[in-house]
Amino acid sequence: MPQQQACVEPGPSRPLLDIADIFRAHGEAYRRSHVLTPEQAKAVRAIVACRTAALGGHLDTCDSCGFERPAYNSCRNRHCPKCQGSAQAAWVDKHMARVLPTHYFHVVFTLPAELRPLVHRNRRLLFDLLFETASQTLLTLAKDRLGATLGLTAVLHTWTRDLSFHPHLHTIVSGGGIALDENSWVASDDEYLFPHLVLSRLFRGKFMGGLVQAYRRGELDLGGDCELLAAQDVFGAFKDRLYGKDWVVYQKPPFDGPEDVYRYLGRYTHRIAISNYRLESFDECAVRFRTKHGKAATLKGEEFVRRFLLHVLPSRFVKIRHYGLMAASSKARHEHARGLIEATAPPAVDAPPPLDGQNPKRDSTPDTPAVDDRCPACRTGTLVSRPLPARAGRSPPKDLPS
Repeated sequence: MPQQQACVEPGPSRPLLDIADIFRAHGEAYRRSHVLTPEQAKAVRAIVACRTAALGGHLDTCDSCGFERPAYNSCRNRHCPKCQGSAQAAWVDKHMARVLPTHYFHVVFTLPAELRPLVHRNRRLLFDLLFETASQTLLTLAKDRLGATLGLTAVLHTWTRDLSFHPHLHTIVSGGGIALDENSWVASDDEYLFPHLVLSRLFRGKFMGGLVQAYRRGELDLGGDCELLAAQDVFGAFKDRLYGKDWVVYQKPPFDGPEDVYRYLGRYTHRIAISNYRLESFDECAVRFRTKHGKAATLKGEEFVRRFLLHVLPSRFVKIRHYGLMAASSKARHEHARGLIEATAPPAVDAPPPLDGQNPKRDSTPDTPAVDDRCPACRTGTLVSRPLPARAGRSPPKDLPS
C-alpha cells in the first residue's frame, strides 16, 4: 500500500502521517453517507484546521541566516492528536500536587458487550451512570470494609486498540482513606484493595439499578438497533441476562509510589482513541495502523473515519472526575488526610519529578514536538517570531479541555 506523507514539516520528533490527512482524503465521502453529530463535525473541522493557515500563527525567522518557516496555531480540541501534549502538561500542573503520599491502586470497570449499543445511543446518560456507579462502588466498600473515605480519580475511555466502541472507566484509588471520625488514616493492604467478586457484583447491581430506573422513567433512547428493548418483556429478559453475567472489574497491580501515579496520570488522562504515531500508511482505499503486540489493523478509509468518530464525546462532557478525598469540595479533608499520613509514617518521598526530568510545559509527545527556538538551518541563530493572520473564513470553535 503506497504511503502518503502528512502535511507537516518532517522532523525526528514528528510522526510522518497525520489523522488530519485521512480526514481530508476520506472525510467527505463519509459525510455524504452519514449524518455527523454537531460534536463530530466540530472535531473534524478542528483536526483538519489544526496547525494550518486557517488558524493563523507566526512566522519564525532566523536572526543569523535569514531562514524562515511558518508555525501555525493549534486547534486545542480534546480529540485532536496534535494538541494533547500541552493539555496534558496543564492538567498535570493543576492536579498532581494533590497526589497523597500513599500507595495507589488502578481499578478498571468495564461494561458488558451487550450494553454497548444502548450506551452508544445514550452516551451522556449512561457515561454519567458509569462514573456514578463505579465511584460509589469504591466509596461504599471503603466505608463498609475500611471505615474510611478514600480518594479516587476516574477517567473514561471508549475504545479498543482497533478503535471499536468499548466504554470502560479507569480509576486511580488511594490505598486507604481518612477514618469516618476523621481522626486517623486507615491504610489498606499494600497488595490488595477489595475482593474482585465483591467489586464486580456491587458495580453490576448499582449500574443495573440505575439503568432500570432510567428505562422506567422513559429516559432511554431505544431507537435503531435498540428498538426491541422498548417492550417490557424484552427489556426484562435483557435485564435478567445482564444480571446473570459476571461483569469485568480488573484490579491491576498497585503502583510503586506517588511518583508512579504522577507519571501514569500525566500521560494517560489525555489519550485519544488513536494518535498519529500509530499510523503506518494510508491511500485512497484503506488505512493501516498498529494495534498491540506488534500487530496491525487495516480498515477502509470511511470505516476508519467512522470508528474514530465513535469516540468523540458529547459537548462539554467531563471525562476526568474526582471523588472522595480527591473531589474539589474536599480540599480541607484532603490536606487533613495528608497530615495524618505524614504523622503516622513520615514518608521519605520528595515532590514528584516532572515527566522524564523535563519541564512538563516543554515536554513533548509523538504528536507534539518539544519547543526549540534554535534555527534548524544554521543551528547557531535564534528563531524570532512575528504574527501571521488567520486565513479568511470562519475558524473552527475551540473545544473545552477536560
